[in-house]
Amino acid sequence: MMTHRERILAALRHERPDRWPTDMWATGEVFDKLQAHFGVRTNLAVYDALHIDGIMEVSPPYIGPELKHTAEYRVDFWGLGYRTQAVEGATYEELVFNPLAEAETIADLEAYAWPSPDWFDYAKLPELAEQFPGRAIGCGYTAVFFLHNLLRGLATSLMDPLLKPEFTLYFEQRLSDFFTEYHRRCYEALRGRMDTTQVTDDLGMQTGLLISPAVFERFYRPFMQRAIDLAHSYGLTVFHHDDGDLRGLLPQLTQMGIDVLNPIQWRCGDWDLAALKAQYGGQVCFHGGVDNQHTLPFGTPDEVRAEVRRLKATLGADGTGYIIAPCHNLQGITPVENILALYETAHEG
Repeated sequence: MMTHRERILAALRHERPDRWPTDMWATGEVFDKLQAHFGVRTNLAVYDALHIDGIMEVSPPYIGPELKHTAEYRVDFWGLGYRTQAVEGATYEELVFNPLAEAETIADLEAYAWPSPDWFDYAKLPELAEQFPGRAIGCGYTAVFFLHNLLRGLATSLMDPLLKPEFTLYFEQRLSDFFTEYHRRCYEALRGRMDTTQVTDDLGMQTGLLISPAVFERFYRPFMQRAIDLAHSYGLTVFHHDDGDLRGLLPQLTQMGIDVLNPIQWRCGDWDLAALKAQYGGQVCFHGGVDNQHTLPFGTPDEVRAEVRRLKATLGADGTGYIIAPCHNLQGITPVENILALYETAHEG
């Protein structure tokens, strides 16, 4: 039998694994419920109980300047402010402060306290990866559009390319310069020990794209391409997460060299999954697809089973190039019975 890592790598390489590879993204509340269900104490034990292969993510510990939290919110190393919010029995960290929302000029950006790649302990990465023997390891997260959204605020960031083109290009260059050096150090520290990295973004919404392909081409593609090229130069597989209906950018993204497409939120728009496999299945491995807007939280176990079988027959039509997983995080309202049905069906035949 293959190891968990071998099974994931077979899917990434479009080779036939010994059984369908699986992964799981979930909120803390879901992991708590599953730990209680199986009588275990760690998330990795939950993976073992469900026979999930998984891509285990590691990141270098922060060792930079003390972060100045306020009474209202927690501050991260980008200067973003987050507050914990309760939503339907779950807790989420919601963004409440955009530190560059008021910036008007390139001089304002130059004056900002941008994070430094020196603020992280890359030497710890091999030790962190060793906690997951026999499993695929991922490290890194490049998202130039998404960080633009967070630092400026969504509405302002969407207007920036049209109203402040030079400002926007400078902004993206600063993000890209940080991401490039940070990830170069991660890749060096984990050379030969890691498999994937995320060059990702959130370009789609429920019914289409957040930005036009033309805006993507001019303001974001060059910096995303830089990150993809860096990853490939280290022999890494590029995992691309993109929420919503991003189909309008799939020709560009596949041309740029993404290797994995996640999360396949097919309820966002009118997706033909068989056509998606036929057009792009030779270039990318699909990851996700099991709907968490309706099927997983509100469907029956039989509906979950039917969906997993449909996804195998479409996204996994040739028996490879598909890692079965929920399309984004399982939410706290998802019944345990539906989660069990997902993975029991994933491991059929």
